[in-house]
Amino acid sequence: MSIEVKVPVLPESVSDATIASWHKQAGDSVRRDENLVDLETDKVVLEVPSPVDGVIKELKFKAGDTVTSSQVIAVIEPRAVAAAPAPVAPVGAMAIATPAAPPVAVSTAPTKAESAPTGLPPGAAFYAAQQNVNPADVAGTGRKGAVTKEDLVNYVKSGGGARPESRVPMTRIRQRIAERMMQSKNSIAMLTSFNEVNLGKVMAMRKELGEGFEKSNGIKLGFMSFFAKAAANALAKYPVINASVDGNDVIYHGYADISIAVATEKGLVTPVLRNVENMSFAEVEGAIAGYAKAAREGGLKLEDLQGGTFTITNGGTFGSLMSTPIVNPPQSAILGMHAIKDRPIAENGQVVVAPMMYIALSYDHRIIDGKDAVLFLVDIKNQLENPHRMLLGL
Repeated sequence: MSIEVKVPVLPESVSDATIASWHKQAGDSVRRDENLVDLETDKVVLEVPSPVDGVIKELKFKAGDTVTSSQVIAVIEPRAVAAAPAPVAPVGAMAIATPAAPPVAVSTAPTKAESAPTGLPPGAAFYAAQQNVNPADVAGTGRKGAVTKEDLVNYVKSGGGARPESRVPMTRIRQRIAERMMQSKNSIAMLTSFNEVNLGKVMAMRKELGEGFEKSNGIKLGFMSFFAKAAANALAKYPVINASVDGNDVIYHGYADISIAVATEKGLVTPVLRNVENMSFAEVEGAIAGYAKAAREGGLKLEDLQGGTFTITNGGTFGSLMSTPIVNPPQSAILGMHAIKDRPIAENGQVVVAPMMYIALSYDHRIIDGKDAVLFLVDIKNQLENPHRMLLGL
C-alpha cells in the first residue's frame, strides 16, 4: 500500500511554503527518516523526512511550487531497501539527478561546470555558479590552498571572470524580511538614540573569570550574555520599552523574551531567548550558541523564531561602528551593538585609552518618549560599566 508524504502542519502565522529543492526523484530508493525535500517558509527551511523505507513512486510538485499544510507532496511505495545507501554528493557539490541513458560518445574537454572542484562552501559554490567562474582557475588562499568566496570575488573584480548579470528570485525568507522592514518603516514612528559604553571592566572580568567559567559550564563567556542580562534588567525598570502596540492598545509584557539577531546565508533570523530575566549567564551563552549552530545548519524551528518582546542585534561582529537598527514589529524597540574600538576618553580628569562601543536604541516614538529611551540606554551603560553591580542585582 502506497504511503503519502504530506507537508507538516504549519503554524497559523505561516500560511504556505515553497518547494526549495527535492533530494530524491521518482524511482529513487529512500530510507526512513532520510530527507526528501526542503520546504522554505517565510521564516525557516523545513526538512521533510521519509516515513518509510521504499521507492519514490510520484512527486506531485516541482521545485518552486507553493504548498500548504497537510498537502500531499509525494507518494512512496514501501519496500526493503539495500543496506548500502546510494553514494551522496559531498556537501557543497552541485549535483542534479538525471535519468539513465544509453552510453554515447562525448568530448573529453572539460566544461567550466564539469571542471569545477567539489567541496566548496555553499556560499562560494553559489557565487561561482552565479558568476560563471571555474574555481579551478582561481588561486586559493584558504587552508591547504582551498578556494574561498573572497578568492572568487577578488578574481571577478580583477577581470579574471566574465561580466555576467543574472536575475534571481528572492527566497521566501528574503521576501519576508523585505516585507517586515517595509512594514516597520511605514507603520512605526521610529527614532534612534545613541550612547557609548566603556567595556574595560567587562573585558577584565572575562579575562579573569573566563577560563573558570568555561570549565564550569562548558562554554565561553562572551559579550552577548552581559548585554542580554543588562537589557532584561533595564526592561524591568522601563516596561514601556518592552511593550508592543495592538491597534489602539499598548500591551505590556511582564517578561523579557529577547530576540537575538543571527546572520545566515539565507538572511537574518531572530531566535528568541525566553524569560531572560530568570536565566544565568551560562544559560544565555548556551542558548545563543545553540541557536547560532542551528541557524548555520538550517535546524531552527518555527517556534524558535516566534514571539519576542525586544531585540538585540550585533553589527560589531562585521565591523560596524555605528548604525540605526530597524525595529522588529510588533516589538517597539531594538538595541544595536557595534564594534569595540580603543579610543581616548576623559576619566577622572585624565585622558586614557579605553575599549569603547557605541550602542543604539531604535524605538517606536508612538508609545516611547525620548526620556524613557535615553534613560534605558543610560541604564544599560551603567550596568555594563559596573558589571559587578549587575551580577549582584544592584
